[in-house]
Amino acid sequence: MKIKFLTLSLLCALSACSSSDDDGEKDMQKPVISDQGIVANPIDCQQYKRGEVIPFHYLMTDDEELGAYNIEIHNNFDHHTHSTTATECTMEAQKSPVNPWVYNQDFTIPAGLREYDARHDIKIPSDIDPGDYHFMVRLTDRAGWQQLHAVAVKIVE
Repeated sequence: MKIKFLTLSLLCALSACSSSDDDGEKDMQKPVISDQGIVANPIDCQQYKRGEVIPFHYLMTDDEELGAYNIEIHNNFDHHTHSTTATECTMEAQKSPVNPWVYNQDFTIPAGLREYDARHDIKIPSDIDPGDYHFMVRLTDRAGWQQLHAVAVKIVE
């Protein structure tokens, strides 16, 4: 009975120490949203007209494996901040939204990639409130680490 208990204890201990990673180490680094070597878009303080397109372009990298990303666009009529850059843009006076633009879309990155050149044309509705908006990108790697990149843009008439 004692041998069975020791064997069972040893098996439990070994299985608790096992890792699903090939090299036995866990991914402990956040992924990166980069503009290195590309013309990134959008960047802080850019202006776009209602009815036009925002040509999204960023390079995404990770030390192990990328997972997915989300693009969110929402109004900044109350002047809140997400503080991922030091750039300050000229802002309109605070106002209450009437028909603000809200965009929220998830994108999957093909399995096994450590680098991904993300590009999308995002159509701006022609009937939204013009003004200050945040364009946010959330990148998650396969291990669950997340990086946020937020820029301030302006939608004009």
